[in-house]
Amino acid sequence: MSVKDVIRKSVLESAVYDQSISLSTFMTIVIDMIVALIIGYMIYRIYKRFFAGVVYSRYFAFTLIGMTVLTCMVTLAISTNIVISLGMVGALSIVRYRTAIKEPLDIMYLFWAITEGITVGASMYILAAVGMLIMLVLVICMSRSKETSGAYVMVVHFATGSVKESVLDKLSPYVHTVKSCIIKDDKTEMTVQIDMKKDDGIAEEIRAIEGVNDVAVIRYNGDYHG
Repeated sequence: MSVKDVIRKSVLESAVYDQSISLSTFMTIVIDMIVALIIGYMIYRIYKRFFAGVVYSRYFAFTLIGMTVLTCMVTLAISTNIVISLGMVGALSIVRYRTAIKEPLDIMYLFWAITEGITVGASMYILAAVGMLIMLVLVICMSRSKETSGAYVMVVHFATGSVKESVLDKLSPYVHTVKSCIIKDDKTEMTVQIDMKKDDGIAEEIRAIEGVNDVAVIRYNGDYHG
């Protein structure tokens, strides 16, 4: 058999042009799409529950559901025929996404939705369930470790003079490091890194010092507290 005959047999005469579908295949498609929808919704709820960034995007959260379902659909399409799979690879390779991802964890959620969609599209439900459970545990652990993180940055604006010593005296019970101290005319901006389990009211105590104009307490993950 020549190469031409092989190509004709494997491609031109393949089932890609046959639009008939059996009942078992139809049921597999329906079940996989429904499972992908359920898993995508679960990822959406987990993302909404444990989101700890600056601005929550409802549209991005809904994208996780659609990403899971669409990836499942693509996997179902390419798993049945080599011609379709090659066509999908060629079509998707020219797509370019230029949307900036501000939160690093959002990338993890996107890949989570994509991998779950691929796994469900391949009808590997046990692997999808195990992966879902492991990722849920990981997200919970990361959320708890973030809550106990003690990295804060405090920015204090005050009048130049003895106010600086009063501010540092209030910070003395904490492990802190003065990162910068900018003096402009009669005003000073001091940035201090401070380690504490939570914002326990130290900002209000420093703000009450005479000569202090304002205080901002910022966590390293971007949350604004003062």
